[in-house]
Amino acid sequence: MNTAVLRTEFRLFRREPAAVFWMFLFPTLLLGILGSIPAFRQADRSMGGLRPIDAYVPVAVLIALLMCGAQSLPQVLTGYRERGILRRMSATPVRPVALLSAQMTVQGGVALASALLALLVGRVVFDVRLPEQPGGYLLALLLAAAASLALGSVLSALSRTTKIAGAIGSAVFFPMMFCAGVWLPVQNMPHTLARVVGCTPFGAAAEALNQAAAGDWPGWEHLGVLALWAVLLTAGAARWFRWE
Repeated sequence: MNTAVLRTEFRLFRREPAAVFWMFLFPTLLLGILGSIPAFRQADRSMGGLRPIDAYVPVAVLIALLMCGAQSLPQVLTGYRERGILRRMSATPVRPVALLSAQMTVQGGVALASALLALLVGRVVFDVRLPEQPGGYLLALLLAAAASLALGSVLSALSRTTKIAGAIGSAVFFPMMFCAGVWLPVQNMPHTLARVVGCTPFGAAAEALNQAAAGDWPGWEHLGVLALWAVLLTAGAARWFRWE
């Protein structure tokens, strides 16, 4: 990857206050709002003695990845194609793939930084324990990031304009928020619903992160679902993506 392109893309990202807020700050802000509710800091027997705020830290971690995959990345990549940037770059020594790789690195890096911020604030402000199985947590997080970036690439491939990318991204965003446990933690879902949600990338990620946070190695079925989605979505993006 061309480091000059990477630096340029990072500077461009920093100039977008909305993107910085929604991807980097909003998940932790949401966590802070939920944690300020007294009931969210009380142990809940239906959640195995966990406090709701404990369950929402993995959710905050996933929101940044979801913002990246369903909202930010498709808008940027589709915008590059729509404005002819990729076509013009094909006539220069810098290949379009370098630009796309840099953009995905920036987006993925910011999403992972947001996840770290959510973990830190959860620990310092609300006394949420750090993941007791850090290796498994990191593996699940990286697989979720790969699936999210692949999802963003597929949405970019299917969208001819930024307006279409926004519409498709929104149609994907809200169901995936539910699967990640934004409105109802996965632990509280009925068994059948939890099984169905666990077959989605963000549902599987939520399950894997919860298990690692509790000290268990993430279930291989959840890691396998994440890896399978990452492979399938990447293959779809490679099949359908067009530079022009």
